[in-house]
Amino acid sequence: MQKFIIEGGCALDGEVTISGAKNAVLPLQAATLLAETPMTIRNVPRLKDVQTLAAVIEGMGVKVSFDAENNIHTDTSSINRFSAPYELVRTMRASILVLGPMVARFGEAEVSLPGGCAIGTRPVNLHIAGLEAMGATVVVEEGYIRARAKRLKGAHIVMEMVSVTGTENLLMAAVLAEGETIIENAAREPEVTDLANCLNLMGAKIRGIGTDKLIIEGVTSLQGIDYTVLPDRIETGTFLAAAAITGGRVRAIQAAPDTLDAVLHKFREAGALVQTGADWIEVDMRGRVLKAVDIRTDPYPAFPTDMQAQFMAMNACSQGIGVIVETIFENRMMHVAELMRLGANIRLEGNTAIVAGMPYLKGAPVMATDLRASASLILAALAAQGKTTVDRIYHTDRGYERIEQKLAGLGANIQRVNG
Repeated sequence: MQKFIIEGGCALDGEVTISGAKNAVLPLQAATLLAETPMTIRNVPRLKDVQTLAAVIEGMGVKVSFDAENNIHTDTSSINRFSAPYELVRTMRASILVLGPMVARFGEAEVSLPGGCAIGTRPVNLHIAGLEAMGATVVVEEGYIRARAKRLKGAHIVMEMVSVTGTENLLMAAVLAEGETIIENAAREPEVTDLANCLNLMGAKIRGIGTDKLIIEGVTSLQGIDYTVLPDRIETGTFLAAAAITGGRVRAIQAAPDTLDAVLHKFREAGALVQTGADWIEVDMRGRVLKAVDIRTDPYPAFPTDMQAQFMAMNACSQGIGVIVETIFENRMMHVAELMRLGANIRLEGNTAIVAGMPYLKGAPVMATDLRASASLILAALAAQGKTTVDRIYHTDRGYERIEQKLAGLGANIQRVNG
């Protein structure tokens, strides 16, 4: 099993190129199932999750290839199987995104109940209820969701709670449904907007993009296009946090500043000098004091749950006391115990963490429990005195492309080792 060995205490400095967004490319891969002609997705990050979803659709008969630039090329003309098996879906929750497109285009789908990070319950009932509202017959048996429909019908769907994957799945189902579908309380995340924009270019008719009310007029077919994934806002935020926590300066290029308003506000509140351009963001903490900030996670455009752990690591090294409230996932505080191994002063009360900043953290062996927890441990290790070993970094590889190489390019002392 691979690990990171990190020698902390070095202020990072330089430029880092941001990869395409993991949380955008996965629904786009699922959307290729809707295309009757070949399709290309560009700016694809080299991630384990991308490879897993490619294997899922390839197992259905889709021709999938990656070129030298890691662009994905798909051709659905040879689809002959409508099932996503447990052995693949269990490793990644986003695999459920094939459910809506398969039912919409082929009238049937069989998808294993998903797995993924153990950060809390993320029920699939929203996906099922939405498909049933559109006329599908759905049963859950033997660990699989089995859905059937001659052709989905437009429906008025009010989401019980804001769900990114739920919105994306039902949006992809609705584009080929007969008549008009309205999705209310829809997720507004940039990745949902990216998917909707792509679908429209493929021939869909979606209005209300970027709002919590999506109106979809069903069409009879979609065509493949050449589409470029938007930059990863969470990777961007993580590298900017690396500048803040180490007292350095990092400029993220090929980024999307307009997707990070809430996060950049908190960097400024923490004492950083934040500057932005059309496609770059810079956080400069040189000569400045890192101050604790209060965080409350909520659906976009509020502060993202995927940046909560990184800011907790920052608070652990700051001046003052910061209160972090997690409202999205009920089990997304597993990194607390590992940060405390590095000397962090954190009191946990349910889904609220009270973090008192310490003068310094000290290196120790730690273990990643999920994707964003792994990022928080890497950040804390970069700021800590001495050596830290971060185990179970397969979590990191699910969401960060060549993170150790990018950090090393900024001056970090980080190595990936086996065993």
